Amino acid sequence: MKLNATVDAVTQRIRTRSQPMRIAYLAQLDAAAQRKPGAQRLGCANVAHAFAALPGPDKLRVVAEHAPNIGIVTAYNDMLSAHAPLQHYPDLIKTEARRLGATAQVAGGVPAMCDGVTQGTAGMELSLFSRDVIAMATAVSLSHDVFSGALMLGVCDKIVPGLLIGALQFGHLPIVFVPAGPMTSGLSNNDKSKVREKAAQGLVGRDELLQAESAAYHGEGTCTFYGTANSNQMLLEAMGLHVPGTAFVNPGSAMRDELTREAVRTLLGNADFKCPPIGCLVDERCMVNAMVALLATGGSTNHLIHWVAVARAAGLVIDWDDFSSLSDAVPLLTRVYPNGSADVNQFQAAGGPGYVIRELLDAGFMHADVLTARAGGLREYTRQPVGSGAQAFAGAIQSPALTWQDIGASKDDSVVRPVSAPFSASGGLKLLLGNLGRSVIKISAVPDDRHVVEAACRVFDSQEALQQAFAGNELDRDLVCVVRWQGPQANGMPELHKLTPPLAVLQGKGFKVALVTDGRMSGASGKVPAAIHVSPEAAAGGALARVRDGDVIRLDASAGTLQVLVPTDEWAARPLAVMPQALRAANAVGTGRELFANMRRNAGSAEQGACSWL
Repeated sequence: MKLNATVDAVTQRIRTRSQPMRIAYLAQLDAAAQRKPGAQRLGCANVAHAFAALPGPDKLRVVAEHAPNIGIVTAYNDMLSAHAPLQHYPDLIKTEARRLGATAQVAGGVPAMCDGVTQGTAGMELSLFSRDVIAMATAVSLSHDVFSGALMLGVCDKIVPGLLIGALQFGHLPIVFVPAGPMTSGLSNNDKSKVREKAAQGLVGRDELLQAESAAYHGEGTCTFYGTANSNQMLLEAMGLHVPGTAFVNPGSAMRDELTREAVRTLLGNADFKCPPIGCLVDERCMVNAMVALLATGGSTNHLIHWVAVARAAGLVIDWDDFSSLSDAVPLLTRVYPNGSADVNQFQAAGGPGYVIRELLDAGFMHADVLTARAGGLREYTRQPVGSGAQAFAGAIQSPALTWQDIGASKDDSVVRPVSAPFSASGGLKLLLGNLGRSVIKISAVPDDRHVVEAACRVFDSQEALQQAFAGNELDRDLVCVVRWQGPQANGMPELHKLTPPLAVLQGKGFKVALVTDGRMSGASGKVPAAIHVSPEAAAGGALARVRDGDVIRLDASAGTLQVLVPTDEWAARPLAVMPQALRAANAVGTGRELFANMRRNAGSAEQGACSWL
């Protein structure tokens, strides 16, 4: 199938724009790859330290026999549901590596925080920058430099981008990502949201709200809505960094364990195929494939920040114009909450990532000629794994017990559809331009009659101030809520998902409401129109610092504009507000925020990936 013209054009401009940086990056990888393996290159004391704790047979393999040595970087902790299943993965990996004549070591761990726990609290102001901490922890883990390849164990919001950014610093190594899968379905996301909206109105109490939340989030695995964590898994499939079909297999199953062992086999390859170095695999075509997959599934807006940062780590430069161009051309093929009622388990049952990738490949919206971790290229990621029978999973050292089969037609066209009959002819994200700066909006779940909102605004310096105004019945009208001082330099750019229930209540009353902010919304953001990531941010002299209560703002997702309707001369002459000193001081202390001061100072804009390391 001929490549779609827009996809081709965006790929070409990324390639041209990135050429000097990409050439330098690949030269760095080539220099690293030319060295001898660590056990042969390092001094004797270095080697002895690196392998002192290995069992005798493993030490013999890696030191004397020069066997491959796999580094494991894990985000395991037993507090967070998504990462708790990773506890036993290293044992599975080590056993399979030994079976294949290799060794494996846990090289290090990375922190994994949950936005669901910290949402609306001071801890959320560490969330975005935790991605860069994870990237640094990944680099520290691999800095021992004695590995033939690595497996990255992680799932959620900042963890996967952080692991990927860190892995790309060791781009001369083959690296495969190993997920844990979603929890089984509990209380539906729609029912959970209804209880949240009732709680926002005071119609139910804390006991009933906690009961609903606990019924939704009830066991091991990722949350079942299609937020940032599950968008991560979709993108890794589209980039060919997983074992095919791994993303949404539930934890605790024999299939899940066998897919983890298959990750070892994939990394080690065989006589006919060697897993490519990750830095060569993640090129401009691979990045475009990830962007297309995000848009075709109505995925998380957080990736307009994270994948910009990932690209920079691979010597590539992408921006929101690239996302916008692709969104205009790429059809929306899925309806998964918050863009529909289905959860990711229903998405998986209906066809899942493999179905979407196949449809996009067949219609020319994805590059088929890319390297992946597997010999069969991206076409392998259009199939689903199946077991070869119950006995195949009996032990950890059985022969490979997986086969892959065609997914076939959609099992539920209310959840996934073919390119020939999409939910929408364009993707779920729009770039907004105007005198307030550059921002983005996720429209895949916003009703058509809410794509344009024009109303007088109310300016808030914090999300708590908006919630207080809502509780005081001050917002019952058509309204644009401006929440500023929420960007990377101001307070670490927290998600403002706690604002979704009150704004949804106002919208449910028939008012036209919208949110405009230099902060983020959750990957679960949905039906309320929100212009987010406004750049430059207010704290960096952005136009949000000029806005005053009562200014009329027009958010037009159809036209792609965000304007404050103030005469040009008056707007230009209006002074910039300064972030209140008390607010700045409050953002700087408590819950470990003191340690992130340099990150706030050095953070780039949202469109630059909010990176603290550039």
